[in-house]
Amino acid sequence: MNKNPYEQFPHISDDEITLRKIVDTDLDGIFEIYSNEELFKYSPIMIKKNKNTVANMIGHFERDFHKKKCIFLGICLNNEPEKVVGIAEIFDYSSEVNMITIGYRLNDKFWGNGIATKAVRVMVDYLFNDIGINRIQAFIMPENIKSQNVLERNGFIKEGTIRQGYTWKGQGVVDLNLYSLLKSEAEK
Repeated sequence: MNKNPYEQFPHISDDEITLRKIVDTDLDGIFEIYSNEELFKYSPIMIKKNKNTVANMIGHFERDFHKKKCIFLGICLNNEPEKVVGIAEIFDYSSEVNMITIGYRLNDKFWGNGIATKAVRVMVDYLFNDIGINRIQAFIMPENIKSQNVLERNGFIKEGTIRQGYTWKGQGVVDLNLYSLLKSEAEK
């Protein structure tokens, strides 16, 4: 039951959070995330100081989905479904290996509430059980302890450090820790 993750735009939810398509009316929440320097300290993406740039990005999210490049999802709390508190990313799908990469960032006003951990959990459940992915991976800068904890709470295993193996905008050449989770491990 392997499906292409780009066949249908996902809408993923549980009893507390929803990961949904980002739309134009999410501009203020998305801008608050993309203009916060703290959220991009450990990221290859540069902050955006112009709201029009972020508005343009929202249109590119749709384009990137149709190009089968990346899926950007707004992380919302179910008690405020119209307010985006974070962004979940699903990208680099390999049908040959049956694997995909995930990423996430949460507005720092919502840190410490388990939201990122729940967002990863619902992404993992969706990718393994609805799409049939076998391997999910994530790349985290070694200094980003909070993000590593999110993955470890979801059962991801640190495979190792890719030393000076990637160039990230604004960061130069960086080390990245590679984490992964296999479907067989998640079923245990």
